[in-house]
Amino acid sequence: MKKAFVVVILVLLILFGGIFGFKLYGNYMMHQALAHMPVPVVSVSASKVEEREWHPEVTAVGSFAAIQGVEVTPQLGGAITGIYFHSGEYVKAGTPLIQIDNSNQLAQLASDEAQQRLAQINLRRTRMLIATKAASQSQLDSAVATYQSAVAAVKNDHATLAKLAIRAPFSGYLGVRQVDLGQYIIPGTAMVDLQSWDPLFVNFTVPQSDFARIHVGTPVQVEVDSYPGQTFSGKITATGAAINAATRQIDVQATVPNPKTILRPGMFGNVTVIEKRLEKVLTVPASAITYNTFGDFVYVVEKKTVHGKESQIVLQRIVKTGIQRGSEVQILSGLRAGELVVTGGQIKLHEGSPVKIPASGKV
Repeated sequence: MKKAFVVVILVLLILFGGIFGFKLYGNYMMHQALAHMPVPVVSVSASKVEEREWHPEVTAVGSFAAIQGVEVTPQLGGAITGIYFHSGEYVKAGTPLIQIDNSNQLAQLASDEAQQRLAQINLRRTRMLIATKAASQSQLDSAVATYQSAVAAVKNDHATLAKLAIRAPFSGYLGVRQVDLGQYIIPGTAMVDLQSWDPLFVNFTVPQSDFARIHVGTPVQVEVDSYPGQTFSGKITATGAAINAATRQIDVQATVPNPKTILRPGMFGNVTVIEKRLEKVLTVPASAITYNTFGDFVYVVEKKTVHGKESQIVLQRIVKTGIQRGSEVQILSGLRAGELVVTGGQIKLHEGSPVKIPASGKV
């Protein structure tokens, strides 16, 4: 019984040993074959590191504001008896907008004008009498004061009537009407918004570290998400009188023409301040940069001689990037002008991969 058991064990050992041995021998032969196989050459596109001249820039987020913009409000209260505009229309300076009930003031004006005429007659009569010494100087002085008071009362009535007849203080575009005919309003009630759209201010802030680069007259370009791909040009027209002690930022104001009136006060935009001087920078296409949490890198193409044959391989190079303009990225460190970097096909690459650049590849 024991001999049979031992025989079975030996047979099983020989059987499984043969299977595992054959498997290991197969794996060894496969590795040997792969080791002698040539590494596949990856086809990539590439571009040279270029040295360019760029105008230094300062970027910020700005907000458009009207050069002239107000909420039209009354100085005196009363019921609205007339509305002479439509929401959204363009009006010129002095255009009547709203009439507030002025019936009492018109009656007061008629009374004061009558008092003025009477005071004028009395003044004329007193002057005639004083010429014949039939009136005293004090009577003349009293008549003059009464007449001047009557004239002032009439002027006051006209001023009050002007405040009740609300007109556009400047030319611009009206917003949405916020009051109705017959509504009783009090001083300060918002009735309609009035804004001038051409040109517009762009207000933004820059840190004090960039203050020396900001000057009145420096060109700016503004981009808004409402019109992608379109830029609006202007110039810096004012800077703040002091740097904010809490934020260490300074206010900057630029003026941007808006002849097509497609921009609106209150819009935000990305502002780029463009300096006049030029500086030399190294740039590569943005597609060459592989962004990584451990550092951005590029694949640099270098020539290497293998078995007496010259070939091209790629090496990873950590780079420090700067600003991006269009499809170009500034390289602050890690590359030299004229070096060749991979711009397409990086996903198939690793350190030391052999590559080839087709004739259509950019160099």
